[in-house]
Order: sequence, then structure tokens, then C-alpha cells
Amino acid sequence: MKNALITASTKGMGRATAIAFAKQGISLAICARTSADLDAFKDELAVINPAIKIFTAVVDVSIKQQLLDFAAAAEKELGSISILVNNAGMYEHSSILDDADGTLQKHIDTNLAPAYELYRYFGKKMMAAKEGHIFTICSVASLNPIAEAGTYSVTKYALLGLNKIMRTEMQQYGVKVTAIIPGSTLTDSWKGMEVDKDKMVLPEDVALAIVNIYNMSAGANVDEIIIKPAYGQI
Repeated sequence: MKNALITASTKGMGRATAIAFAKQGISLAICARTSADLDAFKDELAVINPAIKIFTAVVDVSIKQQLLDFAAAAEKELGSISILVNNAGMYEHSSILDDADGTLQKHIDTNLAPAYELYRYFGKKMMAAKEGHIFTICSVASLNPIAEAGTYSVTKYALLGLNKIMRTEMQQYGVKVTAIIPGSTLTDSWKGMEVDKDKMVLPEDVALAIVNIYNMSAGANVDEIIIKPAYGQI
């Protein structure tokens, strides 16, 4: 049985991806900052597929030691992790000139550093096993900056760059690395803003793409996939 570790797993794209992998019979290590959300989601996943193992941990991924403790505990509980989904992220609608002090560091700690640290933790293990798949949830802001979300764009640019380096380092060992690049997706990032949900990408769309890419033949890898709303929005 394969094991997947997904950061920020109880909402949005992380939640949808965990459900999709559970349906595939893949055991899960999931984390969030709220224990009640984790407990409820664990129960839901156990109903979806009673055969899988589910490990949960309350984690603030912006705190390096909490993140690494989660990775180590997941391995101890489930065994080797062969699927990593770097999903954790934050979004703030603000231009760089209007940012509060500390905004850049906060975005780095949430949007970029967790993927970097988990790659350092799992990368050589995947190399040795000559298998694995790393998915990184980037953003269309990784390709085209959004002035109204400047610091977010900076860290998402960097995240896509990290993904390219991971793929370059891993490809000779048979470890796959894929950047998922969604446009406007109906997640909590839009909380408090007026949006038309029928003109947005759904978290389930992203999860479907991840699972389909994972299920491709051993010789195939999708380097990057862009998923945009059908109505012309970013």
C-alpha cells in the first residue's frame, strides 16, 4: 500500500486531494492547525475507504520543527512516503507597497519553506527507493505576477522555481515531480470576497488532475499542468 503526505489537508485542494487518494486505496498523512477539523475529516476518510491508514497531526507548517516532526511521525506510523503533496499556502490581497511589516517572511514561511524542507527530508529517501511523486501546488501567479497580490506572487514564482529544481535533481532517479498551476480556485483564499463559484476552478478539478497524473505509466511525467477557469478569468 502506498502512502501520501499532504500539507494543509482539511480544506480546499488539500482536502479534495486526500479524498481522491483515499478512493485509490492510498494511506494518508494529513495535517492542519485545528484538531477538531482533523478529527472530523479522519472519520470521513475512514468511511470513504476503511482499508486505508490515516495519520493526523496538528501542525503549523510555517514552523520548521513542527513540519519535520510531522514528516518523521508519518513515516513511523505509515512507513515510507512515496507521494508528497505540497499544498499549504496563504494568499493576501495587497500590493507590496501596502504590505504590513513581516508580510514577506510570513509568505515565505508558508508558501515556500515547507516545500523546501519536505523536499530535503524526503528527497534522498525517494532517490534511494527510485520511486516517488512530488506534487507542488503553485499558481498562475507563478507565471504571471498579480500586482494586487505582489508578495504572494513573489513566493509562488519561487515555488515554481523550486519545483523545477526538484524535477531536475530527481528525474534521473525515476522520481516524478509535477507543478500544479491552478487559476482562480474556489478555496478559503477567497473568503470574504464576492466571487461567482460557477466561473472558478473547483478543488475537485485539481484533485482529479493530481490523481490522473499519478496514475500514468512509469515512463510518463507531467512537468506542469495549468488549470484555468473556462470563462477567461485568471
